[in-house]
Amino acid sequence: MSLEDLPPLRESLSAQGLLAKKSFGQHFLLDLNITRKIARLAGPLDGAAVLEVGPGPGGLTRALLEAGAHVVAVEKDARFLPLLEELAQAAPGRLTLVEADALAIDAQALLTEHTPGRPAYFVSNLPYNVGTPLLTGWLIGPRFWAGMALMFQKEVAQRIVATTDDDAYGRLAVLTQALALPELVMTLPARAFTPPPKVDSAVVVLRHRPDAPEPALISKLERVTAAAFGQRRKMLRSSLKALGGEALALAAGLDPEQRAETVDIAGFLRLAAALN
Repeated sequence: MSLEDLPPLRESLSAQGLLAKKSFGQHFLLDLNITRKIARLAGPLDGAAVLEVGPGPGGLTRALLEAGAHVVAVEKDARFLPLLEELAQAAPGRLTLVEADALAIDAQALLTEHTPGRPAYFVSNLPYNVGTPLLTGWLIGPRFWAGMALMFQKEVAQRIVATTDDDAYGRLAVLTQALALPELVMTLPARAFTPPPKVDSAVVVLRHRPDAPEPALISKLERVTAAAFGQRRKMLRSSLKALGGEALALAAGLDPEQRAETVDIAGFLRLAAALN
């Protein structure tokens, strides 16, 4: 059986009597026109390695395999492994199934083991309850990936790409944009999913930032942003008091009376560099 011979995803789900689990943050994307578009937006996947988290019944997985990718799919819910195994049989040697909690895996080790020597991409319809920690972990970790195309709740996606002019601007925007070049490329209404969530979703594509800071500076950036946005309505002299307060702000060339929401990415990087 080839990928073209597989039955529609809705039929497969119905035959297995499978429903989404709210506790896992599951909302299935079954429209292959949409999943194929996400695969195209992710980058040149033919022959590439792709880590997919939370494939569920395999809607996006099928599109990734059609694009020629070698997929390592990490699924916590064992109920979906038989459905995914059908995909593996339809694309021999190109789909590895790993039953695990994505928060506990070593993404680089997993791809090196199963898809060595291939450019690596992260492409996922991320479970809502783990999307942000997965993204930050991948960004702060080893920079072995070539690109990412990740689906989040629309509100989270907007926080990722926000600038100082946006109400959504905060720690997630600073950390992400200091380490990568994110772009919100696609929005999806709740009705596109089964079952429909209470909010809309959006896809963010991330590329390498050529001037990304070194690990030592990233660690300092985490500390500075946690302090500054932990008390975002306070002036820097107050919110950063434990880290140096006014002296730290001045060393970074910032006005100590500024608030975190008005400091751009470059300003936060200067704060991190000035932190002893």
